[in-house]
Amino acid sequence: MKQSMRGILTAISSVMMFLPWTIFIVRENAWALESPAAEIVIGSYAAYMIFAGVFTFGVYMKGRVQNSLMKICLVVNELYAVAGVMALVMMTVGKVM
Repeated sequence: MKQSMRGILTAISSVMMFLPWTIFIVRENAWALESPAAEIVIGSYAAYMIFAGVFTFGVYMKGRVQNSLMKICLVVNELYAVAGVMALVMMTVGKVM
């Protein structure tokens, strides 16, 4: 893989690290705190965090983009992915009970 493509993939993974924090800005709106909008917002962010974790893992392993910044992105995005799975499980279990 070319060096420029590795840089682009690293930049994408880096941006994916910071996007989940925008939920705090979204949740300042009154509509985002009411049901069903709250569930949709949380579910969307959880799905995005899972996608970011899978994407970063794929780029790191399959694309062999293994620089220092990518290692940091991998750890952070995998933690986000685990948190996203946990959020979706809590939402699902909450609806069942």
